Amino acid sequence: MESLHFPQFDPQISQVSIALFTKVSNAGALKLRIIAAATAEGQAGDVEREAVNFAFIDARLITSKLHLETAVCQALLAASQDALRTRTVHSEVLYNLNPTHNITEAIRRYGVSDANTDVIVVRIDSPELTPEAVLKKMEAVVVGTLSPFSDLENITDWASIKKYHKLNGELAITEAAKDPQKEHAVIDKIVTSSVAMKSVMS
Repeated sequence: MESLHFPQFDPQISQVSIALFTKVSNAGALKLRIIAAATAEGQAGDVEREAVNFAFIDARLITSKLHLETAVCQALLAASQDALRTRTVHSEVLYNLNPTHNITEAIRRYGVSDANTDVIVVRIDSPELTPEAVLKKMEAVVVGTLSPFSDLENITDWASIKKYHKLNGELAITEAAKDPQKEHAVIDKIVTSSVAMKSVMS
């Protein structure tokens, strides 16, 4: 797990923890748990919402650490300006990753699904919640193997990313198609720039 600190934002959202879990076996159950927690009432509901208070992201659709961090930064910026388009700063990360402005589509496409075996988990909180405590909370809800973020290069589904971002006819990508490494670098730059520009274009 990696921890990032953003001192330019409110302390309550200045600490970001990111972890990649592979061989996840409870993605479907986790999705149902997130949905149920959203409408659960009383103290039990509060406890359950805290238990799943993360952004759960389909790792196959992330091109690089910079891609993910850009989406996180945009979510923090929106939260600091009281300009969230979604209900929470965590769902805002999913919204920023999606190339369209359709919130439902963003959550369905980039959030955890029954088929996921590789999941990135993000927690945005204050530094008062230590990295050790965050990891403990993550491992309490995700049944999988904590893996180094460098493993992402073997997980990314480049074909799906090109499809969702409508990049199959992009000249720069077509020209780089014979060199997968170069093609992936071009795609990464395009989608990361798309995330960075989304708030400006909205």
